[in-house]
Amino acid sequence: MRTIRFILRKEFLQIFRNKAMLPIIFIIPLIQLIILANAVTFEIKNITFNVIDFDQSSYSRELISKFTASNYFTFNRSSFSVENSQEDFRTNDSKLIIVIPKNFEKDFIKTGNSKVQLLIRAEDGNAAVIIQNYSTNIIRQFNIGIIPEWQGANTWKTPPMIDITYSNWFNPQLNYKTYMVPGILVLLVTTVGMFLTGMNITREKEMGTIEQINVTPIKKYQFIIGKLIPFWIISLFELAFGLLVAKIIFDIPILGSIFLIFFVASIYLFVVLGIGLFISTITETQQQSMFIAWFCMIVFLLMGGIFTPIESMPSWAQTIAFFNPVAHFNKAMRMIMLKGSDLSDIHQTIYFLLIYATVILSLSVWRYRKVS
Repeated sequence: MRTIRFILRKEFLQIFRNKAMLPIIFIIPLIQLIILANAVTFEIKNITFNVIDFDQSSYSRELISKFTASNYFTFNRSSFSVENSQEDFRTNDSKLIIVIPKNFEKDFIKTGNSKVQLLIRAEDGNAAVIIQNYSTNIIRQFNIGIIPEWQGANTWKTPPMIDITYSNWFNPQLNYKTYMVPGILVLLVTTVGMFLTGMNITREKEMGTIEQINVTPIKKYQFIIGKLIPFWIISLFELAFGLLVAKIIFDIPILGSIFLIFFVASIYLFVVLGIGLFISTITETQQQSMFIAWFCMIVFLLMGGIFTPIESMPSWAQTIAFFNPVAHFNKAMRMIMLKGSDLSDIHQTIYFLLIYATVILSLSVWRYRKVS
């Protein structure tokens, strides 16, 4: 135990003397949390649109005003040429073109039916669907408001409708930050744990100090514990700091137990640190370690359900995601913070992380070579 204590002291001194590592530990995670929480959202605003109004009637102007009054749309310019407006698609100046045909108002009054064409820039399929839904909803509201006008207020009868009441559980305000911030905290903990562990050991290799340590009486398990525990503590500190920022700045609810969050995070960090340690055993330089760690982390994060739901992935991808520790920790974080889940709700996640940590740490220790 005394030997491990001296190794821990040496590691902490080495970490805080490394000026390049300190910003990675304390500054970059804070910047990432603040920026990503505001930037990572599927909500689309400021949708620029063009108008081609061949009718020039009161109804067409009213329809256009419905779009401009919306918080989601921003008027770009008006034109009488579809070809000229489509040029704005190519220059990214417009995402939507509203084409109102001639006799739009006349047909509406005469027959009760008229047509409007929506041309949507759809290289981003998800964004195109959202723009279409926004536009369709505005046109529907326009219809509801305009039909009594041409039929006459006295003769207009509201068609039978089902009155719907709804309640949004776990995120009453439908705030996307409430959903994303727990996932971003998972991202930060994963980044700090995986990168720093691999970089620290490969740095010893580059400096040649690993050879000096290998010929000392220090046991292999003592060396491994001394290398992992400092970053385990630092990562938990990062998580605590991130939770504090999430609560103060973004007002993210923490409905579950804080102690349960740190309990699950403690197990998860042994998985991440074990992966970083394993990467350090198969690399010789910090550059190699960072490249492999970055590759693994990108795969873990993109298939971890942080940015896209795992349920929407193909079946083969869902099978792969089952063996992704990030997916399990991300699920547990959101369940505890947003739903107030307890230990019985996430026990399967804990079992999985315990097994994963045991396997990856055993593999890393076995792979590490030390001269007796």
